[in-house]
Amino acid sequence: MRSFSKILLPVDFSERSTGAARYAQALALHFHAELILLHVLTPPNYEFGALEIAGSMLDALYRNRAEQASKELDAFMTAEPSGLKVRRIVLEGDPAKKIVDLAHDEGADIIAMPTHGCGPFRRFILGSNTAKVLHDADCPVWTGVHLEQAPALASIPFRSILCAVDLGPQSSKTLDWAAWLARQFGARLGVVHATAGVPDLGDDPQWQWRTETRAAAGRELFRLLDGVGAEGDLSIEAGDPAQVICSAAARGAADVLVIGRGSAAGVFGRLRTNAYAIIRQSPCPVVSV
Repeated sequence: MRSFSKILLPVDFSERSTGAARYAQALALHFHAELILLHVLTPPNYEFGALEIAGSMLDALYRNRAEQASKELDAFMTAEPSGLKVRRIVLEGDPAKKIVDLAHDEGADIIAMPTHGCGPFRRFILGSNTAKVLHDADCPVWTGVHLEQAPALASIPFRSILCAVDLGPQSSKTLDWAAWLARQFGARLGVVHATAGVPDLGDDPQWQWRTETRAAAGRELFRLLDGVGAEGDLSIEAGDPAQVICSAAARGAADVLVIGRGSAAGVFGRLRTNAYAIIRQSPCPVVSV
């Protein structure tokens, strides 16, 4: 039986971490899961290796940083709700590698972390650590560029789950996960697919090509829904996948967008190559399965 028993929350003490923590808390409370807070210290020699700093000074610098990080992590999320099981861990090394390794070692069911996209350029930015975790993690990753705007814990909604599929080999797995999450919260499930652009074949061939492509995609989506035992509202549009999917999320006021990370095969397989763009542009948190 699928559930969440451990949720890993990497913490860098930013406002985005605080927002990610609210979503992680909401999930942990719903599933009675353990919440693991992780802060990763970058070794001083990574930062000061090219400078002539004595080893004893580096050791002292690291000890001070480690002590300060432990204090900040102990103080982070101290007002957590009663009944929430929290564990705090401080590690040293490459942040992305430590996050992925700990998630694997602990058997984490999901990693919740923000991107570093913020300000007017956020649609073009994805933090390198988040990108590495998305690439290497075995478990789903919950992220987004708007997490600093997360509502208060008591107000976090899970009413509408949108799943984007590319009709590649991983689509069934992605849709099954989204349908499961929707059932857990009694949420409405939507499914969106972006078809390829229309080739320049003249007016009549264009119309026929678009109609046939849409019909074929619709049949495959119904087949996928039937295969996972779910019902959902379908949206099929031609165009850039990131724009189509994020527009659908905005129109439907989606609370969570679920996408796949492992599918790029076949005529429709364009979702994986657009995953980062989707995350950067999504109006809501994105779970990459």
